[in-house]
Amino acid sequence: MKQQTVKKNERYTVDIVDLSYEGLGVAKIDGYPLFIENTLPGEQVEVLVVKAGTKFGYGKVEKFLTTSPDRQDIESTVLLRTGIAPLAHLKYEQQLLFKQKQVEQVLTKIAKMPDVPVLPTIGMEDPVGYRNKAQIPVRRVDGELVTGFYKKNSHDLVEITDFFIQDSKIDQAIIKVREILQRFQVRGYNEEKNEGQIRHIIVRRGHYSHEMMVVLVTRKEKFFKAKEIAEAIHEALPEVVSVIQNINEEKTNVILGKQEKVLYGRSYIEDQLLGKTYRISSKSFYQVNTAQTEVLYQKAIDFAELKKDDVLIDAYSGIGTIGLSLADQVAKVYGMEMIPEAIEDAQFNALTNKIENVHYEVGKAETVMKKWQDKGVKPTVVMVDPPRKGLDASFIDSTIEMKPERIVYISCNPATFARDAKLFAEGGYRLQKVQPVDLFPQTHHIECVGLLTRNK
Repeated sequence: MKQQTVKKNERYTVDIVDLSYEGLGVAKIDGYPLFIENTLPGEQVEVLVVKAGTKFGYGKVEKFLTTSPDRQDIESTVLLRTGIAPLAHLKYEQQLLFKQKQVEQVLTKIAKMPDVPVLPTIGMEDPVGYRNKAQIPVRRVDGELVTGFYKKNSHDLVEITDFFIQDSKIDQAIIKVREILQRFQVRGYNEEKNEGQIRHIIVRRGHYSHEMMVVLVTRKEKFFKAKEIAEAIHEALPEVVSVIQNINEEKTNVILGKQEKVLYGRSYIEDQLLGKTYRISSKSFYQVNTAQTEVLYQKAIDFAELKKDDVLIDAYSGIGTIGLSLADQVAKVYGMEMIPEAIEDAQFNALTNKIENVHYEVGKAETVMKKWQDKGVKPTVVMVDPPRKGLDASFIDSTIEMKPERIVYISCNPATFARDAKLFAEGGYRLQKVQPVDLFPQTHHIECVGLLTRNK
């Protein structure tokens, strides 16, 4: 059968032979790959082809003929259709194995390092309700405000009240805030016409402190009865210590605009991580799973084998959570971050925790790294936690030229981690081991930490 003979709207009986890196079941029709949501290896299904490209297609299950022993029941397939929890139908111990295998595959294919040990993924005891932050779109449907999530690859909003992987107190807060906005007759955003007032509700909640921040993203600066609305939110939700209006006038998929106003309380919340207190503002990067972040950072600290005379660079430092967690174990910490507000938070967090041996600068990691290199900064340990795109090649070059003994690489994207590990290897560093940590249960996302040591 030629590839083109698999057509949209045709039905087939297929065997699921694998899972894609996104958690979709993979079937093959005479070598033509078909990706099918809510299916697992070992299952046989009747499927309807919903999209057929020249190289691969997508199918939708019409009937299960056999099911996998690794399948677990889920209350709602909305979790799969929206991409909120695309692995929720797979038993948790199998999710952990799936993630370990993903890291092994990229190290073999991209880094050409099949012999590097990838340790078993560290999971959670209770892998639901873990997210400490929610960003929820608000729309107007039949005169009512609706909150939920988009179907994958669409702008169709599905109304959701229980997000499964979010802190349940955050789910409850979203509903309460929506009710208050409705009461004050605030109009929901219409994406097509670029009209209406409220675009998103963002809620952050401290894992330990339980302090809550509510950010109301509006289309225009003018926000009728804004202070009254903020007061009503605090009255209904006493944990709320901060209500912020963020103004985003652009017709864009980017959630936050540049301008903000504090409508109630403070401009930040505080929470604890590995025994230290951190100030978290609306735009600060802060890992969404606090309990597993502590596991991840502790593993990174263990890998670093820190000594009192070590000089450490904390690249992509955010609000300082990594560098400040280990500052008392080393002589000096240098940190850099692009977002000025995050560096302000990092400096404030250093003062709050009475830590004096840290130095922070605003700027791109690769630019600041080159500057420090030119100034003669000589780190013994470099710790990196970059965004999904990984490290800039010039950052890697500067790091190699500085000759740190150890590089500890925290990654949220195993593919770019493998690419960068290969570049470090070409510069004289050996990847010793990798530890996946499950920061995002029920999803296909993987966090891992790797240790690179300089060849003697």
